[in-house]
Amino acid sequence: MKNRNDKSATASNPRDLARERKSALLTRTDLTRKATADITATLNGILADVFALYLKTKNFHWHMSGPHFRDYHLLLDEQADQLYAMTDPVAERVRKVGGTTVRSIGHISRLQRVLDNDAEWVEPLDMLAELREDNQTLAARMREAHNVCEEHRDVATSSLIEVWIDETERRAWFLFEATRQGDSTGH
Repeated sequence: MKNRNDKSATASNPRDLARERKSALLTRTDLTRKATADITATLNGILADVFALYLKTKNFHWHMSGPHFRDYHLLLDEQADQLYAMTDPVAERVRKVGGTTVRSIGHISRLQRVLDNDAEWVEPLDMLAELREDNQTLAARMREAHNVCEEHRDVATSSLIEVWIDETERRAWFLFEATRQGDSTGH
């Protein structure tokens, strides 16, 4: 005889299992529907920008040339790896709060705000300057996303965003320093 409080008895009911398999992606959360919608929208925008910046960084990495080739090539490879490493945590955070995330390159292109660069030739210092500006813009957008998360008391996402802002500012700093021309006084 099965106990009515035995959850495994309910879970093994074929009708319940079939209904769960057919249900939409649903993650249980204590956030409101509005919070889930707002956080999902802002994080999907960040995710699209991160993917776009990742691909632009790899593009410039692949097409780098000139006397500082090795240093710039390695810098951009390291930065691209860092960007790619952000994608899964961002997407998983969307799922944890009950949302759904980007599904395709087309979806990313509709959401991205980082502009593509399809130019056949870009000067190495222009590549670095463009990536610096993109990273600075991404940091600003992450601050906006942080505000959305704070508004809805989503401290876990806020905390992750703080780390991502720091990483993004570090990328921008390295790109700035790599393009800086020293003056005659050494400053």
